[in-house]
Amino acid sequence: MQAANPASLSGRHVVLFNWRDTQNPEGGGSERYVEAMARGLVRHGAHATVFCAAHDRAPADEVVDGVRFVRRGNHLAIYVIGMLRLVFGRFGKVDLVVDVQNGLPFFTRLATRAPVVVLVHHVHREQWPVVYPGLLGRVGWWIERALAPRLYRRSQYVAVSRATRSELISLGVGRERIAVVHNGTDPAPVLDVPRSTSPQLCVLGRLVPHKQVEHAVDVIVALRADHPDATLVVVGNGWWEESLRAYVAERDAGDAVTFTGHVSEQEKHEILARSWVMLLPSLKEGWGIVIGEAGSHGVPTIAYASAGGTRESIDDGTSGLLVDTPAELVEAVRWLVSDTAERRRLGKGAREMSHTFSWAHSQESFAHVLSDVLAGRRVAVEDPDGP
Repeated sequence: MQAANPASLSGRHVVLFNWRDTQNPEGGGSERYVEAMARGLVRHGAHATVFCAAHDRAPADEVVDGVRFVRRGNHLAIYVIGMLRLVFGRFGKVDLVVDVQNGLPFFTRLATRAPVVVLVHHVHREQWPVVYPGLLGRVGWWIERALAPRLYRRSQYVAVSRATRSELISLGVGRERIAVVHNGTDPAPVLDVPRSTSPQLCVLGRLVPHKQVEHAVDVIVALRADHPDATLVVVGNGWWEESLRAYVAERDAGDAVTFTGHVSEQEKHEILARSWVMLLPSLKEGWGIVIGEAGSHGVPTIAYASAGGTRESIDDGTSGLLVDTPAELVEAVRWLVSDTAERRRLGKGAREMSHTFSWAHSQESFAHVLSDVLAGRRVAVEDPDGP
């Protein structure tokens, strides 16, 4: 069956429900993905609205790059407000809804007759007991693994990696209605920033428990036994920051670890350009958009293979390294810091791989999937970009 033409999106109104936006201080890679897809829909002539939580760094309503942003409520109230706005037509005529399931869906299937596409970055099986131990975590995991697949049993799904697709299939979502659309990588700005003369490691992302930044702190403590001038730069903010600072103090690593908080895009790229290696010790990653960002500066990433999406965004042994345990993470860093030739070889591979994934291609693939859904079809296409 021939795929629908994205030109059919022209004049259609797509509302994307996402927890945050990129201007939110806790925004990250998933927000970058959603907004890139929204801009792609606009380029195809569609009207795109992103509904997300309110915060003090952006107005309640604005239009950016043709995408309308509606920010209401906090991280909990947003679910109720979103459903009510759908039920009472506060978004205007809606032709299609993209429900971004970040652990919990927005339950939009209960509030609209328009087609609903469920976008999933990764399944939160391992995160629920870490972030919400006890009853709340068990209820959240039940909703994600049992209730959501049943509620959206006729909906199209979009996964950002083959790993996420496999996880969804394990929850009972039919393979025949899961499309894979990878993340892209923004071109790196041209910078006149030299690499640090001493070993500099970096970590980028939200400061939350499942990012396991503590593992990176353990790495720098171990590394400084042989490289006393080695440092770790932690970029990002989040509610776990105070616990991380306490952990750094407990490990007596205050002179080795710098917390930058939220930084501008320019500052982020300057930190990457100076770094030798990026660490991504996350418990789970649907993709890991920062891997491509680091790679664009010739910086290889070391991550856990068990995180899932890292097995696709890192070509192990060519653009970075995948490890299985914290001990292996330490040894991998020691190796790359000590072996300049190997570090440069992996950096070259990381730069080449960062050019493999383009937002333009991902936007086109996403638009094709939505066009098929509007035509009444469910599809299992896979974005051919990538290794």
